[in-house]
Amino acid sequence: MRIIFMGTPDFSVGTLEALIAAGHEVCLVVTQPDKPKGRGKEMQFTPVKEVARKHGIPVFQPVKVREPQCVEELKKYKAEGMVVVAFGQILPKEILDMTPYGCINVHASLLPAYRGAAPIQWAVIRGEKVSGVTTMQMDEGLDTGDMLLKTEVPLTEEETGESLHDKLAQAGAKLCVETLKALEDGTIQRTPQGETTTPYAKMLDKKMGDIDWKEPADVIERLVRGLNSWPSAYTQWGKKVVKIWKAKALLEETTSALPGTVTEVTKEYFSVQTGQGVLKIYELQIPGKKRMETSAFLRGYTLAEGTRFGKEE
Repeated sequence: MRIIFMGTPDFSVGTLEALIAAGHEVCLVVTQPDKPKGRGKEMQFTPVKEVARKHGIPVFQPVKVREPQCVEELKKYKAEGMVVVAFGQILPKEILDMTPYGCINVHASLLPAYRGAAPIQWAVIRGEKVSGVTTMQMDEGLDTGDMLLKTEVPLTEEETGESLHDKLAQAGAKLCVETLKALEDGTIQRTPQGETTTPYAKMLDKKMGDIDWKEPADVIERLVRGLNSWPSAYTQWGKKVVKIWKAKALLEETTSALPGTVTEVTKEYFSVQTGQGVLKIYELQIPGKKRMETSAFLRGYTLAEGTRFGKEE
């Protein structure tokens, strides 16, 4: 199939590579504009643009793809279909209906659950046992189009947002290739989503990483895992902001200490009282330092039982 591919971040890369490997003709890659990054503010290519350049595929980077001149540019390529994976812009009807096969989206959830911008992280935060990927025939709604194919991916007890991202990216790449074959063969079964009250995956922001120690330990642990590697869970330690990267909830262990209080310090971890149970901290990061295991942190810093984490009340 002659395809226009639309995508931007790392999650999109595997699908683009898989389409190329499967023999599809990717005639154009559409991705977000380059952005300055780092202290030097040098312009950095998107991950998808890097792959496109490696394969010699033309790249188009519109600020607003819905602008009439952008729509006209896409028409020039006479594609049979479009594949959209985390592109980052809403597509107008003119683009959705531009090609015979329309726009096929790879979405990182088992639709209709977790429509929205951050389905991977919210699946971890909310304690789902199974996630997955759905390919969808895009319409003008937000992740509301007809479902095409699905594949399930189980979550482990230590699943993080980052590890699930990698699993779903791989699963989505494979599923997209299968979907295009089924479309070409005429064997695809479209399933309308209909109205749904299932969880919505709203966009992440840094503020949601602020740990509320009054929450149960397992809720905080899932927040830590879900926001790993971005934007990360964090807490106040005096005047420092400490990021928490790895923790383990023990609901059965509890003390009379106030939530946020350090109740135990060992060579390998320290425990913090929560609203229910304690949270053992195994990996963290303080300002100006790299992520480190708690054992390394405790060799360089003194942390006493009774220390309080969180904002002073």
